[in-house]
Amino acid sequence: MIDLYTWATPNGHKASIMLEECALDYTVFPTDIGKGLQKRAEFLAINPNGKIPALVDHDGPSGDITIFESVSILLYLAEKTGKFLPEKSEDRYRVMNWLIWQAANLGPMMGQAFHFYHYAPHRVPYAIERYRDESSRLLSVMDNQLSKSAYLAGDDYSIADIASFSWTKFGLKFLQEETQGKLPDMLHIQRWLTEISKRPAVQKGVCVPDV
Repeated sequence: MIDLYTWATPNGHKASIMLEECALDYTVFPTDIGKGLQKRAEFLAINPNGKIPALVDHDGPSGDITIFESVSILLYLAEKTGKFLPEKSEDRYRVMNWLIWQAANLGPMMGQAFHFYHYAPHRVPYAIERYRDESSRLLSVMDNQLSKSAYLAGDDYSIADIASFSWTKFGLKFLQEETQGKLPDMLHIQRWLTEISKRPAVQKGVCVPDV
């Protein structure tokens, strides 16, 4: 059995979607980041960085194992189940390229763009423009990649797609609103989002936690 500590965020959805895709049994422990539950001592014992998601697998390689950081969780579950991460070296590294691209680029830039639009105590035009423009550029990179293949790393759905799905769905809507429709159509991303949104595991995963 797996214990999942999470909240309804793009990073949280990476873990819950992957658990659903892998058909693994898990128990959800809602961790309301708005109330600061991720900073309490009991959660910090699981993830010292105080961020969701985190999980405890009671059936790990040698018993209980704790995994935190959303990409680490995706990799752990992929290796545990043998799903959504190819074994073949070349294909595997194509997935890793786009998995790490999301963690190092798409997620951080969009997170900062949203912060400076909605949470910064004072408007900082330079920061707003920087993160908005970089987020838009990254979506263009992604759209171009998806013009050449069905999924980010090729013909098969993988943890690279799971990592980028919720961030892209959230970020595309946010940027379209903030740029007042000036963002390019991103037709290949739209096709990709529509296809992934139809997956039953994704439909279940984005509803976690159910609170």
